[in-house]
Amino acid sequence: MASQLALKGRIASTGSLEKIFNAQEMIAASHIAQAREVALNAKPYTDAIFDAVQTLVSHSHIAHPIVRKEGDNPRVAVLALTADRGMAGAYTSSIIRETEDLLNRLEGAGKEPELFVYGRRGVSYYKYRNRPMAQTWEGDTEKPGVEVADAISRALLGAYMTPADNGGVSELYIVYTEFINMVVQKVRVLRMLPVEIIESDEHHTGGPDTLESQHVMPLYSFEPSLDEVLDAVLPRYVRSRIHECLLEAAASEVACRQNAMHTATENARDLINDLTRKLNASRQASITQELTEIIGSADALNKKEE
Repeated sequence: MASQLALKGRIASTGSLEKIFNAQEMIAASHIAQAREVALNAKPYTDAIFDAVQTLVSHSHIAHPIVRKEGDNPRVAVLALTADRGMAGAYTSSIIRETEDLLNRLEGAGKEPELFVYGRRGVSYYKYRNRPMAQTWEGDTEKPGVEVADAISRALLGAYMTPADNGGVSELYIVYTEFINMVVQKVRVLRMLPVEIIESDEHHTGGPDTLESQHVMPLYSFEPSLDEVLDAVLPRYVRSRIHECLLEAAASEVACRQNAMHTATENARDLINDLTRKLNASRQASITQELTEIIGSADALNKKEE
């Protein structure tokens, strides 16, 4: 059985850790409401611009980089959104694992992925493993601002719009964590460019000869021209999608940190209770041994006097 001094030391150190974990949990709990609100408030605008772009490319015969790039360019860009700090459970490790799977799939398909990383933890991971990175960003992963989204979008859009002969890429992927609720956060892989065309389903509400059965395709007119309209939409689309992913990732990071710190706090308290029981047992054993020695000594003295 461990000595009482060692048990007291472990109880004291575990108690200090429990206080740190509890403080981190309360800090995360104070941030999660704002992070969730910001992420939810940004979603309607991003959904609206995505629906507009999706509808546009679905019903128009266009040849613009927003829809397709040259097919003989194997280079693709992959952006991984990780965290600046630890103590968030498996948040960063899940992102890195999904990013590695994506890179392996792209390489298996004959692609040449270029890695972009946001977050100090991800940058440190790939630097330690000597993995080349095209560009990195660090800072404020819990509260990403518009400036960070703008810098990332400019870098990725610049790489996408650069011709293949000059080192440009043909596709843009983002690996991030989607905030579902306080308990569930899922790692997602989003192909941002070129925009995937999803054919709309025809909903028949009547017979074949009824007006409701006819699927009406919308008509568009572009002023001043189609290319100029899409050139203006493309940067806004990329920036809004990246900003939404950053906000979703920030809310997920805070939620993961709160859940991880809550679990760590409970584990520390359970460990303290277990160590306290062992300390009490050690004290009881020590007292019992002392009493046995005293009684034995008294019996020995009585027998000697007799």
